[in-house]
Amino acid sequence: MKAIVLQENREFKLETVAIPQPEPHQIQVKIMASGFNPIDYQMTENGSERKLIHSPILGREFSGIITAIGAEVTEFKIGDAIFCGSGSMGSNGTYAEYICVPEGIAVKKPQDISFEEAAGIPSAGLTALQSFKRMNVALTDSILITGAAGGVGNVFIKLLIAKGFTNFVVTAGNEESIKSLLNLGVRPEQVINYRKEAIYEVAFVLNGNKKFDIAVDLVGNNVAEIAAKLLKINGKYIDVTNFSTAESRGILFSKGATIHNISNYAYGIEKQYDYYKKGLSELNYLVENEIITAPHIDVIGGLSKETVDKALKILRENKTGGRKLIMKIN
Repeated sequence: MKAIVLQENREFKLETVAIPQPEPHQIQVKIMASGFNPIDYQMTENGSERKLIHSPILGREFSGIITAIGAEVTEFKIGDAIFCGSGSMGSNGTYAEYICVPEGIAVKKPQDISFEEAAGIPSAGLTALQSFKRMNVALTDSILITGAAGGVGNVFIKLLIAKGFTNFVVTAGNEESIKSLLNLGVRPEQVINYRKEAIYEVAFVLNGNKKFDIAVDLVGNNVAEIAAKLLKINGKYIDVTNFSTAESRGILFSKGATIHNISNYAYGIEKQYDYYKKGLSELNYLVENEIITAPHIDVIGGLSKETVDKALKILRENKTGGRKLIMKIN
């Protein structure tokens, strides 16, 4: 099969490699589309994310058609269309024509959306769903969401609005991102353009000159410090990025905040496959019943080094404009 392989010099190259064969509890899938995530480029750098590389073929989510099944597979048959957040649990990453994954982490694709749209759901969808559930929010709670126009923020905002939440403030950094949020149903007065406005001062005023009950940080670094300062004493801090700073951690500690570090990866490490199955099944239900919509996508190209380089550059420069980046493979 063809695959995009990460080289020792951190460059990508299109190569021909062996097609993986399914183990007893695995399904073999012909990948139709693969999603890109910020962790993809982070794993090529010197940060802690490099330890997450389990294969020189990167990519952590996909949709496709089952082409073979292991001897003990019971839930699927050849020809089924599925989508999956494979993480590090597959035979290889998803920048490839084929992959084998445990049947326990795959779910049938929502019927009325494309393979490309389905490939954009797992990583952002599972992260948003976990964030929503773990913050255990009440309708009266005030919520600050930083970086709301990204992939996770997009699904998270859809969940909030679908479930009747209105008491939230979001940040975004350009007109395209702001437009994407308004199209989701966010009101103009709920949006802070952090390139033109001071987040702390404006958010504080928008929340009635009070600190927030909950902060959902999708940005990290210095924005994490601002979000921490805007959180009330004993508030809840949802940390999706792992880019918090020593300063933000100190602020949160002094406030007695409850910190929820969001990670899909942890469930894969401990082979808690039900997390993926239940989460994707719920997302499937939400999409098929039009409670939330599939993500807005941008198909960058086909299976090529150029497609991967272009997508990771867009992610690194934070220029997705609220769209999920997708590679069309078959």
